[in-house]
Amino acid sequence: MTEPVATARGAAAGRILEATSACIVQKGAADVSLQDVAEAAGVSKALIHYHFHDKGELLARLVEWLRAGLVARQATALTDVSGSAALDALWQWLSDELDRGDLRALLDLSLVQGDAVQLAVRATATARREAAVTVTVQLCSALGLRPRVPAALIADAFVAFVDGLALDRVIAPERNTRVSFDVFWLAMLGLTD
Repeated sequence: MTEPVATARGAAAGRILEATSACIVQKGAADVSLQDVAEAAGVSKALIHYHFHDKGELLARLVEWLRAGLVARQATALTDVSGSAALDALWQWLSDELDRGDLRALLDLSLVQGDAVQLAVRATATARREAAVTVTVQLCSALGLRPRVPAALIADAFVAFVDGLALDRVIAPERNTRVSFDVFWLAMLGLTD
């Protein structure tokens, strides 16, 4: 396959994944049809089936795609950041993620039945926990602190907190999530020396 053809195929698949995520955020995974995705992506249903065997495969690949982007962006959230600027940098990453809607889509996808989707959801949960441990260690290091509990416990609480904020964005969009973020980290940093 020539390079331009491969790139065009990848671009179409990317558009389909982006459209699927947007449809899920708007309607919920249970209510999204392949026709909805086709219309949102500006492609035919046949093209969707060309890239993804069925809706289950599309959703499983979407979980993987969302995970890759989320974890990659989180991995760079504290790059070249030190001191108290680390909390602001972590907030900026989270605020951007909440605005992007990928977290909301991942949460909705976690409720979808099907072996392929659930396998992708479990892999995503593991990757998100690992990324959160790394960020927790980086944050404590930037602040000159040492956790008194395993960083993995703080990271698990952070993942659950982030998921709660993603849901809260739907339930109470007027709420100031930065205040919640600051209170959460004030409490977590209380578990450090």
